[in-house]
Parts: sequence; C-alpha cells; structure tokens
Amino acid sequence: MNKNKIKNIAGLTLIEIMIGIIITSIMMAAMYTTYSVVNKTYTQVTSRAQISRSGRDIIEMIMRDVRMAGFKYFLGINEKDHPTRSPLEFNTGIKYNEELEEIEYVLLEDSHDPLIIIKDELGYTASDAGTDDTDTDAKTKWNTEKDLCCDKIHIVYDDYNQHDEAQPYKRYKITYFALRIIDGTDERYGVYKTVESWKQELSKWVADCDVCYHKQLIRDHVDDMEFIPFGPEGKPIHPTPRSDNDSNQYLYQIRSVDVRLTFRSHKEFYRSAAGEDKPRIVQGLGDRTREYKKEDNDKFLRDSVVVTIHTRNIGS
Repeated sequence: MNKNKIKNIAGLTLIEIMIGIIITSIMMAAMYTTYSVVNKTYTQVTSRAQISRSGRDIIEMIMRDVRMAGFKYFLGINEKDHPTRSPLEFNTGIKYNEELEEIEYVLLEDSHDPLIIIKDELGYTASDAGTDDTDTDAKTKWNTEKDLCCDKIHIVYDDYNQHDEAQPYKRYKITYFALRIIDGTDERYGVYKTVESWKQELSKWVADCDVCYHKQLIRDHVDDMEFIPFGPEGKPIHPTPRSDNDSNQYLYQIRSVDVRLTFRSHKEFYRSAAGEDKPRIVQGLGDRTREYKKEDNDKFLRDSVVVTIHTRNIGS
C-alpha cells in the first residue's frame, strides 16, 4: 500500500477522545443537576398544593355544617296538614335531679344541643355527656407532653322529609373528630365524620336515617384540628361551652367559631430537621402553638387553614 495514502486517513487521537468524554460528562452532569433542581421544586410545589387543597376541601364541609347548627325548618302553608315549623326542641344533655339534688347526664337522644366543642379529645363520643363509643382510646395520646391533636365538634340541625307522613321533620347530628392512623412506622391522624339522624314519634326519639354513616375517614395526614367559639361581643368563650359542665349556659351565645386545620405532607419534605436555634413553628389559635426542634428529627412540611364561621342559626 502506498505510504502517502496511509498518511491521508483521518482519525481521532486518544487525547481527543478523552476531551470528548470529559465534555459529554460535564454536559450530562449539568443536565442531571438541572433536572434534580426542577424535580425537587416541582415536588415541593405539589406537596404544598396538596396540603392546601386538603385544607380547603374539608374547611368547606365544616363551614357548611357549622352554619346549619341550630337550624329549625319553617315550612309555611302546606297541603299535608303538617305543622308549619319543626316541633323538635334542642334539649341540653343534662338535667337536675331534685330528689338527689345533683346533675344527671341524659342519654344521647335527649342531648341535642346545636353546637358542642370537645377540647383535646380523640375519637367519637356518642354523646358529649354520655358513654364513649367503641373507641376505647378516645382520650389517650401517643405522647401527652407533645401531642396537641385534636378538638372535635358536634353539630345538630333539623331538616324535612315530605315523604314521611308520621313525622316529616328530621334531626341530624354531624360530628367531626380525629383518630390515630398507624401505617408501619408512620404514626399520624385522620379526620373522620359521623352522621346520625332521628325522628320524633309521640315524644319518643327513634333512630331513623338512610343516609347516615359512622366513622368515615374524610381526610388523612391532619396534624391538628382546633375550634374556638366566640360570643356576642366577639370574645372567646372560656371555658368552652358543652352540655356536661356549668358552661352550658353559653351554648346559645355562640355567634361564631374560629377553625384551624393543620395538615402535614405525606412524605418528608425537608432534607434535614430544624436547626438548633431555629425550630419550625406551627402557630395555634389558642394555646396550641407547637415547635418542632432538632431533637424531634421531624422533616415534614405543615400548613394551616384558618377561617371564621358565623353560626347564623344559634341565639335570638
């Protein structure tokens, strides 16, 4: 073969190949870094949006029910000769025994206060002045020193069913409460809802509901649920009125309820726990502010939704 032809053959030297590999590696590293940053930002935005959406959805449900608290149905003129307004009374959950000279707690069917707030208690209680339901751990917490979850609320209002000839006026009781959820090593809370209903026949309450349900999970990963009632002067009512203590006289003075729901991200959000001198703070409405310090090793994102709901059907 002609030596001149061999000299004219084009090719790459080892140095040129090495330079090409280095440049390609740098470009791939830059692309991966950019992807990681974009993906992390997208994940953070998605987590924040998910928490915000969870808060808005459940707040709308609670707002609708709280506004109905104490509602009595006015039918006006009707063709079926029914009473023109609901005859059902909002009886408190306590009564005074004159013979024993002491207060007695009555059964669920006699405890129909428009709005009852139970502070710092998990689980569903059939009657705020009666016996607990099957949730035997309703009042226990994981860690009584740090655990601040959650309040619960009973809401009672009336409705009308024109197809019931015997008693068309119905009474509904809605309860929002929190329960533990233990999923492997992840210990958290969920918001649950119970709906009950009764009708009254000859002064006797009878359970009657084809749309009711018990202990239905409506939102997971709640961190705290706080309800604070306010009176006519716009001041918080202390102690919180309920039908099993002396504050039940304020039950019909509730004019609005401040609601705070705090949710946490499903997965760990931050790369590291809080700093030594800079804890992550979740602000409460009352005495429920919570700090997550370095020793807690908590990396979850938390966000709160706060609203004021007017109780337009309670009071004169």
